[in-house]
Amino acid sequence: MLNGVGGRTVAEAKASMSYPEAMAWAAYRNKHGSFNLAARAEQMGAIVALQVNRMGGGKAELIDFMPHQEKAGVSLETAMAEWV
Repeated sequence: MLNGVGGRTVAEAKASMSYPEAMAWAAYRNKHGSFNLAARAEQMGAIVALQVNRMGGGKAELIDFMPHQEKAGVSLETAMAEWV
């Protein structure tokens, strides 16, 4: 399980996990998202809602159906281009 981490206490896992392995897990999490199952379930529901929205001709984005996720900020250049 999880490279020998499964079934151990947090202290045991920290003591036995090498720095390169921790960096590999961090890279995996950055690429694939949080390990939080509730966030994953929210994302799956949002994908279904987005598909229904698009079938009805909607223009919503995935983040619009994920109330617990923060929307990315808009750059100054983008805001000014949209304003004109």
